[in-house]
Amino acid sequence: MRARSLAMGVRLAAGGGREGWVRTVLTAIGVGLGVMLLLGAASVPHILDARQQRGEARAAVSGKQPIKRSDATLLYGDAATSFHGRPIRGALLRPDGPRAPAPPGVRELPRSGEMVVSPALAELLSTPEGKLLRERLHFTTVGTIAEPGLVGPGELAYYAVSDALTTEHGAFRIDEFGSRTERPTMTPVLLVLIIVACVVLLMPVAIFIATAVRFGGEQRDRRLAALRLIGADTRTVRWTAAGEALFGAVCGLLLGTAMFLAARQAVGSVTLWNVSAFPSDITPAPALAALVALAVPLCAVGVTLFALRAVAIEPLGVVRHSAGRRRRLWWRLPVPLVGIALLLANGRVGGDDGGVNPYLIAGGAVLMLFGITLLLPWVVEAAVGRFTGGPVPWQLATRRLQLDSGAAARAVSGITVAVAGAIALQLFFSAIQQDFMKVTGQDPHRAQMSVVLPSHDAATARKMTDQLRRTEGVRGVIATIQAYVWRPGPLRKGEDFAPLTSLTVGDCPTLSELAHTGSCKDGDVFVVKDGNGLVDSDWIFKTARPGARVQLNDVDAHTGEHDRSPRLWTIPKSARIIDSRKDPSGETAFGIYATPGALDTTALGDPTARAMVKTDPRVGDAAEYVRNTAARIDPLMDVRTLQNMERDKQYSSVRTGLLVAAAATLALIAASMLVTTLEQLRERRRLLSVLVAFGTRRATLGWSVLWQTAVPVALGFALALAGGAGLGMVLVRMAGKSTFDWSVVWPLPAAGVALVLLVTLFSLPPLWRMMRPDGLRTE
Repeated sequence: MRARSLAMGVRLAAGGGREGWVRTVLTAIGVGLGVMLLLGAASVPHILDARQQRGEARAAVSGKQPIKRSDATLLYGDAATSFHGRPIRGALLRPDGPRAPAPPGVRELPRSGEMVVSPALAELLSTPEGKLLRERLHFTTVGTIAEPGLVGPGELAYYAVSDALTTEHGAFRIDEFGSRTERPTMTPVLLVLIIVACVVLLMPVAIFIATAVRFGGEQRDRRLAALRLIGADTRTVRWTAAGEALFGAVCGLLLGTAMFLAARQAVGSVTLWNVSAFPSDITPAPALAALVALAVPLCAVGVTLFALRAVAIEPLGVVRHSAGRRRRLWWRLPVPLVGIALLLANGRVGGDDGGVNPYLIAGGAVLMLFGITLLLPWVVEAAVGRFTGGPVPWQLATRRLQLDSGAAARAVSGITVAVAGAIALQLFFSAIQQDFMKVTGQDPHRAQMSVVLPSHDAATARKMTDQLRRTEGVRGVIATIQAYVWRPGPLRKGEDFAPLTSLTVGDCPTLSELAHTGSCKDGDVFVVKDGNGLVDSDWIFKTARPGARVQLNDVDAHTGEHDRSPRLWTIPKSARIIDSRKDPSGETAFGIYATPGALDTTALGDPTARAMVKTDPRVGDAAEYVRNTAARIDPLMDVRTLQNMERDKQYSSVRTGLLVAAAATLALIAASMLVTTLEQLRERRRLLSVLVAFGTRRATLGWSVLWQTAVPVALGFALALAGGAGLGMVLVRMAGKSTFDWSVVWPLPAAGVALVLLVTLFSLPPLWRMMRPDGLRTE
């Protein structure tokens, strides 16, 4: 009997004429938008796995034991850089023979002076914006990197071959690409964040699907009354209505699948927050896809039967609500309270040893947000029931809301839940972010960039300093040459290794940034104590003492012997003992500080050149000019931006993923609200035409429609603020925090209001068309 009734509903929906197909199309669009996003969410596990597998396949890792040179090996040097804030993965290669391995995505290694690039990098280099980057990557492009060698289509990457690459300049030898790495263990706090975020992002989708299957409710009730007239009982007409909704849901399922497949092909050209994905990666997990395919039709049937429980459908076109009593609060309020209880039952998750029960967390968040959707109709009904008087547009709007506040509440329930969840997540973020922020100790006010030369050559170090100082946009350079010096002679009794200390060579302005030098002139030498007291000064003085001799070239630390004739240098007796200070990078050096006139740097063994660069904020591309200069000196030079705070990589990845998902959800909410508004206007088309025919001004009707949207939205946002703050404070308590930033709350309702205004603006043209007199026509 139920199957026959469902089949009858499907036939009515499919053969219901123009009105029936319009209703079915709107339902299909609404359901399809939700299905598209659900299939995208079901693809996330495959996206992450595919990205990790390709990242592991291209990894170049130096083993514990050096690899011997052969015709099947190559030298690999990390030459990563960045351009206008976008990271660029790069590597220099030098094959040792014809059988040298090629990176994944590269058919064969290019010749010296040539490179292969990712499609996104090739596009960037071909634009006027990439002019500065072309100067840095001066190799000739001869090919592109295929999909197996990239984590995403928007990734900027290149491989270049250089005959100048050596192990002495920062390269290492490998015989294959690829390594197996385990994903880092997720901390309990981040795990809770991900679980709650999934609920927050998917709940509006589910709510909108449930709303979409109820499109055309008034016209549906009149059709069902006709069925009652020809003898159908109440149960039959309800299941027939469920069949109509089932047909629309199945059409929406097919449409959503088609939209998902079409969007998947286009997603490769979209990059958000430096994250992109190949179309082949966006493949739903089979179990999750099957769940979506089963849940959407069942949701359509269940929601329709639930909606008709309070509607009495009688013959002769009479449709009345079976009960006129006000909505009750007593059974709605416990739902969010039970959700809070489930969250608190999980216990504290702060610290690495906190326990996380995903069922309690997900269940509590779902009940909390679902409780908001249950409370919203009661809040709207209770509020609009007290509205009286006012201008004509206001009276038209409030009277309509008083007659049917449920439809208005359903229309804004999705965005209400989204705003409430976003408020909770933002409060949680503001409370825990300090746990994932590390103070680096760097001072970007003193210098903005750090440069380290991989080669150990004093002449190249001087060249680096000179060229950096002549670079456009550079105001100053704090450049040093560092090496280690040893006390000469054999080991003494009780010593396990020869005493050593560091030697730093730089001009007077540079040394004054690293220590409290006082007066200084070229030729001066200083013995620098650790001003922080972390290193025993007595140990420093075992090597660095005014008048003492030190050895500049390498010494075996355990035997005190050297493999070359010792190069000795005497510390002047006039050397002053001073205290060190932190440099702009947050590090503290000690030992011997010498100006260039006091020491020939060519005598140093394995010196390291380092510079901290002060850039001119008025030159917008100053950082890019510095990177270009560094690449000309040595492509493997390590160039970094100094910053006083550094985010945890896991936290940053989670935050970026949530931003991308939130952008997709926000787009769905905007589209869904527009579809819902158009459906409501379509149902009121005849009423609008009647009002216009009796002389009602179009502006009056336009303002009334605006008020009909604004009032539920305002009430929904007030409820979202209370519910979101409640959920956020529960999460903050679970994390063991007591403080959070209230300022992060206010932009979210503002964004919601802007979204509602945008949707209302797009709905005005259809509203004007529906006010025409031909809306009075009927069959």
